[in-house]
Amino acid sequence: MIIDLRKFIAEEREFWHNLESILDSLERQPDTKLTIEQVKQFHDLYHRASADLARIMTFSAEPAIRHYLESLVSRAYGEIHETTERQQRFNIRAWLFGTLPQTFRRHFALFMLSLAIMIGGGIFGGIAVGLDSEAKEVILAYPHLQVDPTKRVAFEEESGKNPLDGQKVTFSSYLMTHNIKVSILTMALGMTFGVGTVILLFSNGVLLGAVIADYILAGQAAFLAGWLLPHGAVEIPAILIAGQAGLLLASAIIGWKGHQGLTMKARLKYITSDLVTLIGGVALMLVWAGVIEGFLSQYHEPVLPYEFKIGLGIMEIALLIIFFTWSGVKKSL
Repeated sequence: MIIDLRKFIAEEREFWHNLESILDSLERQPDTKLTIEQVKQFHDLYHRASADLARIMTFSAEPAIRHYLESLVSRAYGEIHETTERQQRFNIRAWLFGTLPQTFRRHFALFMLSLAIMIGGGIFGGIAVGLDSEAKEVILAYPHLQVDPTKRVAFEEESGKNPLDGQKVTFSSYLMTHNIKVSILTMALGMTFGVGTVILLFSNGVLLGAVIADYILAGQAAFLAGWLLPHGAVEIPAILIAGQAGLLLASAIIGWKGHQGLTMKARLKYITSDLVTLIGGVALMLVWAGVIEGFLSQYHEPVLPYEFKIGLGIMEIALLIIFFTWSGVKKSL
């Protein structure tokens, strides 16, 4: 039984780091042959870490330490028993329907924080455009957003002509690569202690809120929903998940609650697989959003009814909620 958790961690940390160093060396050089003394040391460290894990399982307030030890013990077990699990090919189905949604749910609080930041930006952008018409020129810097919404709808969009005819593949590819780069940047800026991630999320929210306010005030809410929902229903959640990853990275660097007792290296190593999983899911989502935006979102009435496009967007949102809520949930008998 552990009486003083902080003292326990301080006393055992050196043994954990020694075991981790041996594992890192073995994973970098799988053909390395250990001496008898090194094998004995490795075996002793493994049993000590296993015992520490069993003792710390009673402390629900220290999930990061527990997960770290679980990972350490699991890696050591694999080395000792030479399991074939690590040599198996990557299972895309298990990752997509298990690892990805499970990782998302494990860090759901950070996703909600990412959402709150973007909503805050959206409120700011909407109020700015609603109260000051000149703010539109500053916030909506893109030429096609500077046009009066009513004129754009009447003369550019609902004319039945599509300016992207013959360029859909190029445009779709550009959207995918551009959005994936922005998402990776959003995650990577977690290295700035989360400041860069917060700024990108907030600025995206400002832009989105300003566009929504501009079109609603012009009486073009139906057009706006039909234009944004088909691709935005997936693209916006993808950006939020990228923000979730950035905030996760920031939490590891700062050492927020749940990461006490671990070195910076250990904290970063602990979250690396989660970061890769989240940004991998973001990339897949943005590929889908890019296809939809390039081949469907740019068509409006009379070519495609708003009801169809809005219905598609709502269906995408519902499927995403179901996927991230229920996929990978282990059923208990």
